[in-house]
Amino acid sequence: MKGLLLAVAGLTAAFLSSASAADKLDPSCSGCHALVKPTDTSLDRLLTRKGPDLWFAGSEFNKDWLVSWLQDPKPIHPAGYPYFKTIKKGEKNDVPDPSKITPHPKLNKADAEAAAEALMNLKAPADLVPAGAFKGDMKGARMGALAFVKFRGCVACHQGENGQGGLSGPELTDAGTRLQPDFIAAYITDPQRFDPHIWMPTSNLKDLDIQRLTAFLVQLGQGDK
Repeated sequence: MKGLLLAVAGLTAAFLSSASAADKLDPSCSGCHALVKPTDTSLDRLLTRKGPDLWFAGSEFNKDWLVSWLQDPKPIHPAGYPYFKTIKKGEKNDVPDPSKITPHPKLNKADAEAAAEALMNLKAPADLVPAGAFKGDMKGARMGALAFVKFRGCVACHQGENGQGGLSGPELTDAGTRLQPDFIAAYITDPQRFDPHIWMPTSNLKDLDIQRLTAFLVQLGQGDK
C-alpha cells in the first residue's frame, strides 16, 4: 500500500510539474500542441490536432536547437501537419500545397529562450524515455543507414541523409542536432506509446536494429554544427 501511495504521489508531482511548465508558455501554443498529456487518446483527436504533442518535449528536443529554431522556424514536416490535409495531386505524385501550410510564429531571442526553457521542463515519464535507451555505440551507424533506406523503409516517409526521402513524416536530416538519442531509440521502439494511432507503426524491432537506426540518426546534421 505504501508503495502504491508513493507511486501515485510521484505521478501527481510529475503532472503538476508539467502543468506548471506548460503555464509558462504562451497560451497560443496550446491551440496547436498538447502541453500536458491528453486524456483523450482517440483516433479522432489525432486526426484533428493542429500540431504534434509537446507534453514530452523536454525529453525529445535539444535545448540549443529549440532556441535557434523558435527564432527562425523551418518546416519539420515538409508536407505540413498533418500531411494528409496539406497535399494536392501532382503530375506524378501528391505534392505539398503551400497555401494550406501555416508557418510557425517567429519569436525574438528572449522569448525563444524562455519558451525553450519551459519546453525542456515538459519531461516524459522515465519508463517512456528510459535513460540509456540508446547505448551510445556509433559503430552501427552504417548498418542503420541501410536499414533506414532499404531494409526498414523509413525513407518512404522521412527525409534522411542528403534530404532524400518521403514527405509524410518529419524530416530527419538534422535529427542529431534536434533530437535526444534516448528519445530516438524509445520512439522507434514503440511510437504508439507516444502517439496512439499514429501512422508510424510499431515494428517490434530487435534492440540491435534500434541501436543501429538510432546511431545513424544521431549523426545526421552533426557536421552542420
